[in-house]
Amino acid sequence: MNNTWKIYMLTLISFFIGTSQFSIVGMLDKVAASVGISVSTAGQLVTVFALGTAIGTPLVIVATAKMNQRKQLLLALAIILLGTVSMLVLPGFGFLMASRVVIGVGSGVFVVTAYGIAAKLAPPGRQGSAMSNVAMGFSSSLVFGVPIGRMIAAVYDWKTIFWIIGILSLLAVFAVARTIPAMESEAAVPLGQRLALLKQPRILVTLGVTFFVFIGFSIVDTYITPFLKAVMPTMDREISVILMTLGIGSLIGSRLGGFLADRIGKVRTLLGSMVVQALALALVFTISGSSVLITVILLMLWEIACWTFGPTQNFNLVSLAPEASGIVLSLNSSFVQLGFAAGAGIGGIVVGGWSIMAITWISAASAVIAAVIAVFSFGFARSLSSARG
Repeated sequence: MNNTWKIYMLTLISFFIGTSQFSIVGMLDKVAASVGISVSTAGQLVTVFALGTAIGTPLVIVATAKMNQRKQLLLALAIILLGTVSMLVLPGFGFLMASRVVIGVGSGVFVVTAYGIAAKLAPPGRQGSAMSNVAMGFSSSLVFGVPIGRMIAAVYDWKTIFWIIGILSLLAVFAVARTIPAMESEAAVPLGQRLALLKQPRILVTLGVTFFVFIGFSIVDTYITPFLKAVMPTMDREISVILMTLGIGSLIGSRLGGFLADRIGKVRTLLGSMVVQALALALVFTISGSSVLITVILLMLWEIACWTFGPTQNFNLVSLAPEASGIVLSLNSSFVQLGFAAGAGIGGIVVGGWSIMAITWISAASAVIAAVIAVFSFGFARSLSSARG
């Protein structure tokens, strides 16, 4: 197998690993019904997965720094397989929560390691393209993995998709062991050095923007299926199609972010993204499901705006600390996952205590907070530049 096909293989594995993360969102109502809990409680499965990824991934990466990257990849797959099997065979919601933490750690380690391996397998000058292929596999799970999981759960048990993922994970272990060469890991960056960047005010404030944007995203995304069922109670079969449409919006947004940053600048792109998120969700709350078509269009705009933010924010952070780009992007990834965790938790409180419709304006408020912090950050940066000038 030549290196190009090895990169495609990593892309495919990234797809079904991403599906293991996101598909739970598409069938949250069925998971809740199967274990006898509320939808708001089931939403905490997203919280613990994100916390496992945010906290566990850097700890495992540092602890296994002396391993070659093939062994790290095999370890990640083994962790995912362990978590998936335990989720399928162990009874009760407690074991389900613990299993999601384990899968979150394995998924995070896999993605980080797969990026590094793909870059080394690529020919000179094509490293960025190779890494984007792996990222595309992961993000494609939003487009196809979530609705596929929903459709399978509608016909069979919700665990069926995870049986499939478990089998594919086992096959991936053999495929990686046979095809991926042993590659030395990069020098480990101690946690203290990673966290030292948080002492820089501009970076900390910018990461705060990431945190609040993804709180807002997670509040709606975690409970998107019960929200859609509340808005369109007679259109249960159409939900899978709508989820796929929203997933396509995430791909459009990912591409649009870089394009707009080049054309109108990162500041306008980031602020515009947050404004569109807030306005779209405020309008969804205002119409309160009176028009299904308009609701779907507004949610599509919201999804595009959310994913426009991601690559632009990465570019923004790298420009703040070009000498430590890898570390600052790693920190941003952790803040994304912490935002996912907090958003799922807040969404659960809102759904359990108020109304499913309230998640839209709570999410819009989070986007507004992020925008206010961003304006402060950009204003501080201009003042600092003027003082130096």
